Amino acid sequence: MNELNIGVLGGGSWGTTVASLVARNTPVTLWARNPDTVAEINDRHSNETYLPGAKLPDNLRATADIMDVVCHADVIVMGVPSQNFREVLMEVRRCIRAWVPVISLTKGLELDTRMRMTEIINDVLPGHPAGVLTGPNLAREIMAGQAAAGVIAMDDPVIVRGLQNVFKSGLFRVYTNTDVIGCELGGVLKNIIAIAVGMGDGLGAGDNTRAALITRGLAEVTRLGVAMGGRAETFAGLAGMGDMIATCTSSQSRNRHVGMELAKGRSMQAIIDDMFMVAEGAKSAPAVMALAEQHDVEMPIARDVYRVVTGETNARGVYRGLLRVSAGAESEPG
Repeated sequence: MNELNIGVLGGGSWGTTVASLVARNTPVTLWARNPDTVAEINDRHSNETYLPGAKLPDNLRATADIMDVVCHADVIVMGVPSQNFREVLMEVRRCIRAWVPVISLTKGLELDTRMRMTEIINDVLPGHPAGVLTGPNLAREIMAGQAAAGVIAMDDPVIVRGLQNVFKSGLFRVYTNTDVIGCELGGVLKNIIAIAVGMGDGLGAGDNTRAALITRGLAEVTRLGVAMGGRAETFAGLAGMGDMIATCTSSQSRNRHVGMELAKGRSMQAIIDDMFMVAEGAKSAPAVMALAEQHDVEMPIARDVYRVVTGETNARGVYRGLLRVSAGAESEPG
């Protein structure tokens, strides 16, 4: 396989981590908005703001010039937050070469359109193969060299197998999947369940409660995912259950942290103001509820999280009811 030039857009924790993994296989250039981040990556091989204590590969080059990355890239990897995704792609469009694949790392939805990131790629860059890299991937653990697995999903099985070799590295194993919708929605929807679990943890709920919330949460996430065109088995895999377990149980999870802070009675705005990294679950909640309504899917846990995130009620009030919905058969909603 000839060496591919990979362009990674976004200098946050996951963008930097993926760039570091790929740098072991092929040349990578990382674009970051902040000139200080760029200088730090190039001069000190670190990104202390997002990955404290991590040593980045010496051959990972960073730049603040997005055209410098896009014009020479054989593959573009998008590691920017969901609400900036389209804006950055509009920049990419000015210089991207024909047929260059675009891979999203972003686990969110565009609020006003409710579009997934690959749908935005297809909208802004028609004709470019679009895919997603997802799974239970906590950046700091991967940078520390701990074993992990992810999924790369694209419609085209030939391209996805070629890109599998770009992303797999050392103890980071990458599987392929052609269910783009399911893989992408798994990453989006589990964030909201993680907020619910965080609320429970913050209010002192036990392990049994957490297990019930994760399991029932996965059931409602799967219902919506299948209604939107995903495959049920995808939600039982790394992009669904795997990612949900990691996000709902890790102390590093931003969405779980949001839930724990909500349990203290803090407002969503106050929590966001204290975070310099985006918690996509809180941002996506309104779009997820609109999609659930559109597809006529019952999502009681997600609905309660939405009510707390929007300030309609508080964590303590909603949590009393979260697991007291009258239970029918396990296969039924609720």
